[in-house]
Amino acid sequence: MNELELKYGCNPNQRPSRIYMKDGSDLPVTVLSGTPGYINFLDALNSWQLVRELRGATGLPAAASFKHVSPAGAAVGLPLSDVDRRICFVDDEGELSPIACAYIRARGADRMSSYGDWAALSDPCDARTARYLKHEVSDGIIAPGYTDEALEILRAKKGGRYNVVQIDPDYRCAPVETKDVFGISFEQGHNFFKIDRALLANVVTANREIPEPAQRDMLVSLITLKYTQSNSVCYVKDGQAIGVGAGQQSRVHCTRLAGDKADTWYLRQHPKVLGLRFVEGIRRANRDNAIDVYIGDEHDDVLRDGEWQKWFAERPEVLTREEKAAWLATQAGVTLGSDAFFPFGDNVERAHKSGVSYIAEPGGSIRDDNVIATADKYGMAMCFTGMRLFHH
Repeated sequence: MNELELKYGCNPNQRPSRIYMKDGSDLPVTVLSGTPGYINFLDALNSWQLVRELRGATGLPAAASFKHVSPAGAAVGLPLSDVDRRICFVDDEGELSPIACAYIRARGADRMSSYGDWAALSDPCDARTARYLKHEVSDGIIAPGYTDEALEILRAKKGGRYNVVQIDPDYRCAPVETKDVFGISFEQGHNFFKIDRALLANVVTANREIPEPAQRDMLVSLITLKYTQSNSVCYVKDGQAIGVGAGQQSRVHCTRLAGDKADTWYLRQHPKVLGLRFVEGIRRANRDNAIDVYIGDEHDDVLRDGEWQKWFAERPEVLTREEKAAWLATQAGVTLGSDAFFPFGDNVERAHKSGVSYIAEPGGSIRDDNVIATADKYGMAMCFTGMRLFHH
């Protein structure tokens, strides 16, 4: 089959809509359940490229959580700590497969943004991953295969309406891609640029030490950025994106947005947050909302007005601004990637506030000296990759 009709395009009024192969060959995707739409397939195909490339660069199973053609999170399949399990709502103590760890960590980067996500797996989906997804609000999944048990679980989700797509892992796209905008056709070479450790050789700071885990995190950040709507910045810790700032017109706004998300991820690990007691039967999404309000600046009003009673089993103790600042000051060893050069040192200043120790960016600004000096002020190690990674 070389064509699949869709309900509509980005919006219900945009008809007709379809995906098809111009050369008449078969589509490399098969719908196993549900009826994926136009935006679903945009997320599916972008997210699949990300996880496939991340798998190749790191040798580890990889997963992504996509929303509106940008990743809310991406991660490789390193084991989860006890704290990881708690903040990601892994409710049992059973063993997790590497691909399950990858998706749980990808979704755990920014659980608010991952609400209603599209999941992507580099490896076949197993039952353990499917059982976790069963309890999350998600629109669909793409993977190179599914075990029989995993497929049975996923086909039952949403009363059979959950979108399950299988992609041919051997599919390679044409070297030239086209798209139409306002009736005008655009053409460009596909971005086959390979991101690997050789890209990290040009270290420009006084501190030239980039340990292996930080190099891996640089690969995670850069490959994530390659499939994120530009401008974009990505913070990574222990093989997991912890903050993605996408689609901002100003680079420092990307850095602030991604940094704020990284701060939220770290604050979720504060002992007071881990100690929150929720009302019986609360849904995961409502727990995420409650935690977001609790650690946000507006939580004093919510607790004072009694709104807490719909979420918490008991009135939670206030997490003060001073406590939050003290906790965030302990964050360290974070890696940051940028899809284009930093024009000013203010990006590095903001990154420092979220515990960034390592930076990968293209370089090439007329103020590179200022950016390097700012990194040197904090003892950071920074490499210039020489390669811009815009994606639109």
